[in-house]
Amino acid sequence: MILLVPAGLILSVALTGYGLGSLGRVGLRRASGQVRLKSAAAVLGAVAVALYAWGLLHIAGAVLDAEDGGTGSSPLLPCRMHGQGERALTVVDYSVDYIPLRFVCETKGGGGYAAESVPGYINPAVLGCALAAVVCAGAAAVESERGLRKRPGA
Repeated sequence: MILLVPAGLILSVALTGYGLGSLGRVGLRRASGQVRLKSAAAVLGAVAVALYAWGLLHIAGAVLDAEDGGTGSSPLLPCRMHGQGERALTVVDYSVDYIPLRFVCETKGGGGYAAESVPGYINPAVLGCALAAVVCAGAAAVESERGLRKRPGA
């Protein structure tokens, strides 16, 4: 998990650079629809990756809190949520789900519940930005195909 955060940040910066650099080379007004769509896909992908890395930082903090032993460490600190007092007393372990991103408190008997470690906006925002990036990339591919068909001799 520790390597995913810097990798996500590097990928986010690279995608932003690609997206904005593509527009910067030609200029926003002179850019074709295909270039605009590719740039939008790259920037939306960068936002999705950055948000996911932000959520991973929250998960890493929860894991550090859960692994911190000593006085007051039972029940696990991330599993102590408002309104879940009695349920937190049955927590025996934890796990991390990466899709959707969440910290899961595992209880006796095989059940579990998601702790509020990851802000509620992270997973929907990552999904929305990723889907929008895929749609933009698909539209750029369709635009490219149309351009190839319109050229004479193609």
